Amino acid sequence: MDEFLDFLQWPAMAVSLYAAFLIGSKKSGKRILGFWTFILSNVLWIIWGLHDEAWALISLQVALMAMNVRGIFKNES
Repeated sequence: MDEFLDFLQWPAMAVSLYAAFLIGSKKSGKRILGFWTFILSNVLWIIWGLHDEAWALISLQVALMAMNVRGIFKNES
């Protein structure tokens, strides 16, 4: 299980990059998908952070998740 949790940082990073790509879209639907994708990356980073006891990273991800939820509401049609 430790190896899987150590590896989790790589999918978390890839999901974060894909989310950033989606956020840059001119289409509201893609931006909303980007915010949901960022929320997925926040969850992945929090899981990895708990495993690694990275408390500052966990705090950052919780704050960013709140901003991503805000972004979803700001972009709803």
